[in-house]
Amino acid sequence: MFSLEKIIRPNIQQLKAYSSARNEFKGMAEVYLDANENPFGTLNRYPDPQQVAIKERLSAIKGVDKNQIFIGNGSDEVIDLAFRIFCNPGKDKALTFTPSYGMYNVSAAINDVSLIELPLTEDFQIDINSLETYLGDENLKLIFICSPNNPTGNCFDKEIIKFILSKFKGIVIIDEAYIDFSTKESFINQLKSYPNLVVSQTFSKAWALASVRVGVAYANSNIIDLYNKVKPPYNVSTLNQEVVLEKLDNIAQFEIEKNIILNEKEKLENELQEIEFIKKVYPSEANFILIQVTNANKLYDQLVDQKIITRNRNNLVRNCIRITIGSEKENKKLIEALQKLSVISGEVENSL
Repeated sequence: MFSLEKIIRPNIQQLKAYSSARNEFKGMAEVYLDANENPFGTLNRYPDPQQVAIKERLSAIKGVDKNQIFIGNGSDEVIDLAFRIFCNPGKDKALTFTPSYGMYNVSAAINDVSLIELPLTEDFQIDINSLETYLGDENLKLIFICSPNNPTGNCFDKEIIKFILSKFKGIVIIDEAYIDFSTKESFINQLKSYPNLVVSQTFSKAWALASVRVGVAYANSNIIDLYNKVKPPYNVSTLNQEVVLEKLDNIAQFEIEKNIILNEKEKLENELQEIEFIKKVYPSEANFILIQVTNANKLYDQLVDQKIITRNRNNLVRNCIRITIGSEKENKKLIEALQKLSVISGEVENSL
């Protein structure tokens, strides 16, 4: 049986959250003399510390109570705060699967938490047999599941994730940074069934706001209360909140742009299949494609020479390169470069 109280760090349970001026007074006034702000300028006031307008908008869109929503400084803050809330440094552990998003490892190291990395199967799925031996470890507090997964692009088996949620007594964080591009259903719809579930999403990918750095966590209200307790008082700026609200006011344009990307992905997948030296084009539920080639290091350098930057993932998946879906013009330039490499001297295998 999952018990939230048993896995919270004792110092976090006892922590008295900082109460900012904007937390103590809510509403509108004519004169603000409570927060030691400069009276001049247009950006002189502190932002809403609870990002209420964004939460209300997301609540209506996602069908989730606003008390079940946390707004963070990117998804990286969602990840980092999970370590701070639940893991005692030097004692507790977290677990994830490899290859996957590298920030789980970095955040674990920063917080002095041992990270167990279990290899995925050959078809990039979770090996439940290798995982089961860890589920009973009382010092294992967090499991990170990136689905759709980065860099492989696939979603994990839904029933296996449900099994983990039901058997694990700690927190399961499902990182859905790319879920808007996927044909699969978000695990947000499972929040009522699993009290230990945290679903992380972001405005950086499908919403085209990578520079704004706004992430979201959805969970039961008790977990969200802990996030709000530990976060810095003003973790998302007024400017960034306003940009997010503008995007949420124009969902029709969001859908148009997302569908353009998905159409470009399908076209690019077909064109990549025709390149002789590309050994495999992995299926993708994200806005990128993972390809296997003869020599990823060489190909990456050759594309750089043509001012085309991809992501060399050879250190994670042997001889694989990750290609983000760009604009029609960018994708065309990539294909032309790959076709050119494919016919150089008729000996591309040797050149790579």
